[in-house]
Amino acid sequence: MGPLRHCSRSACRQAAVATLTYVYAESTAVLGPLATYAEPHSYDLCAAHADRLTVPRGWEVLRLALPVSPPCSPDDLLALAEAVREPAHSEDAHDAAPGPNAPAHRGSADRLPLEAPGGADGMPRRHLRLLREPF
Repeated sequence: MGPLRHCSRSACRQAAVATLTYVYAESTAVLGPLATYAEPHSYDLCAAHADRLTVPRGWEVLRLALPVSPPCSPDDLLALAEAVREPAHSEDAHDAAPGPNAPAHRGSADRLPLEAPGGADGMPRRHLRLLREPF
């Protein structure tokens, strides 16, 4: 996930949840979910500004479904990262740190260890990685 994008309206520092794009040839404004990447001819809007959007007389507004839940704030992401790091540094978890080939403990002894995704050998271990369940 990239850095948090803010509303394009001046003096608004709320998190963007929608992207507004104008189709000038059809006199239409398209308001939809936040685009994956910021585009130069589109505008990111917060929930309040997306709800109060007005367009010029004679134009149409095409409103696509917006997400129900608000996006994560940087504080939420930091809290998640700390929660992931915490068990690794916990003294009461285990006396010794498991080796790199030790199976992951998931609360059930009959489960197989998780496997790293293909091509992950050269990735630094300081980042979160996706682990797939064996089939």
